[in-house]
Amino acid sequence: MPMNAARFPLLNDYQRDFPLVSRPFAAIGAAQGLSEAEVLEQYRHWQQQGMVNRIGAVFAPRRVGASTLAALQAPPERLEWVAGRVSAHPEVNHNYAREHAYNLWFVATAPDALRLHAVLAAIEAETGCPVISLPLVEEFHIDLGFDLAGGGARRQPVAAVPSLEQPIELTREEQGLMPVLQEGLPLEPQPFRALAYRAGLEEGRLLELLGQWLERGILKRFGVVVRHHELGYTANAMCVWAVPEGEVSALGERLAAEPGVTLCYRRRPMAPHWPYNLFCMIHGKAREEVVELRRSLGERLGLDAFPNELLFSTRRYKQTGARYAPQASRADADTHRQAAHG
Repeated sequence: MPMNAARFPLLNDYQRDFPLVSRPFAAIGAAQGLSEAEVLEQYRHWQQQGMVNRIGAVFAPRRVGASTLAALQAPPERLEWVAGRVSAHPEVNHNYAREHAYNLWFVATAPDALRLHAVLAAIEAETGCPVISLPLVEEFHIDLGFDLAGGGARRQPVAAVPSLEQPIELTREEQGLMPVLQEGLPLEPQPFRALAYRAGLEEGRLLELLGQWLERGILKRFGVVVRHHELGYTANAMCVWAVPEGEVSALGERLAAEPGVTLCYRRRPMAPHWPYNLFCMIHGKAREEVVELRRSLGERLGLDAFPNELLFSTRRYKQTGARYAPQASRADADTHRQAAHG
């Protein structure tokens, strides 16, 4: 299925504002001059090709459960083995090798801080590599919705969002929705009905909850989650600076507003191993493109006055959606349905 003008918006325009209605693919088709079957066929094709990870919820970090960016130093000859052990943990959703002494970087999420700590401790014990944990302090731009027409991240108004000391407490009903939502929508005409059945909810109630979660900031967005590497963004670099605490918020907001910056946040440094507190990600189609943008940012924003490093990714070991709840079994789903219907 070649990309054409009729199908391109399916990939580009529905990364957010995905229709939360009973037949979303029919609604998209009506808006784009396609049939429901054509829309579903296209999304299935992109998912099979690896261009679309899933269609579903992107949770805001630290709004529910617990999460952190973590890194370790694996001996080069053991990197593949260590990466495999790290990726084997379901709580790890992103796992990348990077050009640095800390050569393996991963994101871990869990239902609570106690479980997150246990996962990191288990990784240390299994691999024999000490782990540094760099929790989020302040969010400047976290979205990863790619504007495929203009190149780079979709720009939204930038305003710093402090990390919550305590995550939002979900109701029992909401907790039952979390595990079934993590896999994304099934690619069928009435996907929300299928999810609602598994969560023990009515379809209308599930759609109502999703709308509320977007309004409350529990979800960053609901829509198509693309895989940037398969779409040609193969040069992926993490840029870090050690900025004085009194200046990091203002600089972070300015940095996040720059075109080409796909993620930007402040994290807690871990002295003496990791002194850097301001992070941004740049995804480009060529290494030279990323290096030039990083040089320009450092020069124009005065960031090169501070200690800094540039860490290119060399291999992606894992990229999935975050898991803040254990995956529901069929028995769990039956229990939810029985409870919901008396």
